[in-house]
Amino acid sequence: MNDETPVEAPLLPAVARGDLQAFQACINRYGSLVWSIARRLSTPHDAEDAVQEVFLDLWKNAARFDPHRGSERVFIALCARRRLIDRLRRLGRQRRDGARDFLSPDEAPEVFRAERDREILEAQGFLALLPPQQRHVLTLSLVLGLSHQEIADETELPVGTVKTLLRRGILRVQAAHGDGVNGEGEPL
Repeated sequence: MNDETPVEAPLLPAVARGDLQAFQACINRYGSLVWSIARRLSTPHDAEDAVQEVFLDLWKNAARFDPHRGSERVFIALCARRRLIDRLRRLGRQRRDGARDFLSPDEAPEVFRAERDREILEAQGFLALLPPQQRHVLTLSLVLGLSHQEIADETELPVGTVKTLLRRGILRVQAAHGDGVNGEGEPL
């Protein structure tokens, strides 16, 4: 019995040629991935519009995908993330121009940018302490939101190894941060 998941052929080259069926297949294949990224990088009421913008951007820029440089899934996730961050900045500027007296974090993400940037720099510092393979697996999980199986497919590692790398990486970051772990890296 073969436990390997078959690798699906990339859809973006056909999308770049204007193939609407390939585009619909791309939406079906990667819709949940883009949705999960949009839910994290946009306001809840704005996520649906954000997903549409991402797929419109993919339709226009599908020719930029190079299967020799990486997987289609990672390319789409990175495009989605960049597009959504640009969207957040644009919406933040629009809201600032018509600002009210009080804005919640969901309504005005730019108001909280300095604190978020500090946390990102701190997280990058902790990730830099990890071995490259562990850092890569954590990035695929935490930044791109890939599942254990998707990370295993992307890295060609067994799922158990992926889970172990994630757990140990998180424990190392917690230990470096001082978040309630004992000397053996186990939570208190």
